[in-house]
Formats: sequence, structure tokens, C-alpha cells
Amino acid sequence: MQNLKQELQTALKTAMKAKDSDRRNAIRLLQSAIKQAEIDGRAELGDDAVMDILRKEAKKRRETIAELEGAGRSDEAAAERFELAVTEAFLPRQLTPDELKPIVQGAIAEVGATSMKEMGLVMRTVMPKVQGLADGRAVNAMVRELLS
Repeated sequence: MQNLKQELQTALKTAMKAKDSDRRNAIRLLQSAIKQAEIDGRAELGDDAVMDILRKEAKKRRETIAELEGAGRSDEAAAERFELAVTEAFLPRQLTPDELKPIVQGAIAEVGATSMKEMGLVMRTVMPKVQGLADGRAVNAMVRELLS
């Protein structure tokens, strides 16, 4: 597999050749966040660290979209949605609820959880298994659904 930073650079070149300024700008924002983290840490980042930055950027975009829609600024929310789509293109595919359910059920059986009191135990068991593949809120909702 190609290095994520190289993938971003290749995508940037492709967007520039296609004169896709929106995509180019979104990729540059991602590269900027990565470069800032490298400067702050005074070290070159590996793929895992770059993936963490991309996840954080995607989370920021989701939160911003929710705030903008709540404020009735749908045109700016659309721009954020586009940046989110570009960011998610570089992230691994997220688990669907149907794929997540057996993992959560297995964790519930593993810890012997029977009520919401054991939710923390279940979450601690599930999260390492789905790290980067499922959003914490989605896991939380699934655990609540299955324990209640």
C-alpha cells in the first residue's frame, strides 16, 4: 500500500490537472493539518498518525456541518460536506450497523453484560476491535440498543 501522504500528494496533482479547485483546496487543508502536526511534534509522521489526523479532520467537519445546519447556513454546510467527502475518501470504509452488531454482541457475551451498568465494560472491549472502522457514537448507540 502506498504511503498516505504520497496518496494525498497524488490526489492533489490529479485535482490540479483536472482544474478541480474545490478538491484541490480540500486536499491542501488536509496536508496543512498533517504538516502542522509534524511541526508541532518535530518528527515525520507515519501512516497511523496521518490516519488519526484524517479522522480528527473528518470529525471536525461533521461537527461543523451540524452547527451550520442548526444555524440555517446550508450553503456553507454543503462546502463542509464536500470537504468531508474528500477526507473520507482517504479513510478506511466504516462498518455498517449490520457488520457492527455481531462484534458488539460478541463483546456483550464475552464480558457477560446483562444491563446498562456494564456498558463501560462492553465499550472497552469493542472499541479496540473497531478502532478506525466505526465511530464511537455509532458503537455507543449499538451497545445501548442491545443492552436495553
